[in-house]
Amino acid sequence: MLLLGLCALALAPTCGKRRPPLPPIERVPQRTEALTGIQRGNQVILIWPAPPRNAKEGSVQSIRRVDVYRVAEKPTAPLPLTEDQFSARSILIGSVPYDEIRKNGTNLTYTDTLELAGEPARLRYAIRYVNSAGQRAAYSNFFLMEPAAKVAEPPTVIRTGNEMSETAITLTWAPPAKNTDGSTPVNLLGYNVYRTNAARPDAEPKPLNPEPVIGTQYPDKKFKFGEKYVYFVRSVSLGTEGKQVESLDSNAIELSQPDKYPPAAPDLLPPNSIPGRIALFWAPNSEPDLAGYILYRSTDPNLAKDKWTRLTPTLYSKTTFTDTNVETSKTYYYYVVAVDNAGNVSDYSKVVSETVP
Repeated sequence: MLLLGLCALALAPTCGKRRPPLPPIERVPQRTEALTGIQRGNQVILIWPAPPRNAKEGSVQSIRRVDVYRVAEKPTAPLPLTEDQFSARSILIGSVPYDEIRKNGTNLTYTDTLELAGEPARLRYAIRYVNSAGQRAAYSNFFLMEPAAKVAEPPTVIRTGNEMSETAITLTWAPPAKNTDGSTPVNLLGYNVYRTNAARPDAEPKPLNPEPVIGTQYPDKKFKFGEKYVYFVRSVSLGTEGKQVESLDSNAIELSQPDKYPPAAPDLLPPNSIPGRIALFWAPNSEPDLAGYILYRSTDPNLAKDKWTRLTPTLYSKTTFTDTNVETSKTYYYYVVAVDNAGNVSDYSKVVSETVP
């Protein structure tokens, strides 16, 4: 009887509410398939998108670091490699800590500094996300690179005292004496010139020049007066597979060009008149920072210019003006000046005159 009772209890339906099955906990939220990189001097800079989502700091699922792995292969080694093979042969070369993951924007980077001397090698990289419990995601895609050994050292930017002119900020530098591995002659195709705003530096600026600069000077003609810029230069070398490879950054210098250059004097043309008015015309100035014009009049051509009557109380943007405050049979004299955005005033235009009929 006791055995029968135990069997009945075992077969009885269980109590409590039925709930839908819970999804499995995602241990490490994601991996990346977009690992890439570039060589710069004796460094390989790995780049990949930052994790698009991350759990809160106290969660076991929070990504706490990114581990970086590398395998050095012969350039002739077979390209296919399984994750198991990579895991067995790779070494952990470093990590991106949580503070960098948290503060970086759209991309994360890791810099691998190489010893370029010795036999050429093909490097294979991969990364893994690691959560706060130490659990690792799957490897990323493999990024392969055969770094060039003979990359020119960076040039040295020189202050000449003649950097500033009205139309350009001109940068000058001395060429490198050797390659990064100490060899000569220098593997040099040219230079790339970079400029960042001192107040808002770019994470990865673009070169100012569309093609490598052959000489050792570059005029920056797209500057803005008053802006503080930081300039630096990179050498450009011929790398593996005919690709261009940049050096590390040169020394940087900060330059700012104040606007102390007045516009050209306007070309005031002979006026026309009819009873009760005089019409004046002048050719427009070509300066891109022109703010406007100021027109002056006098009935005495020998009066000091700073005592003539100002006809335009505010800066005048047009290049024609009709003076209606005139008297018949009276002669009037005029000149005009141009003013730029910095308040620089041009020389006087030539003086023109007209007698009202």
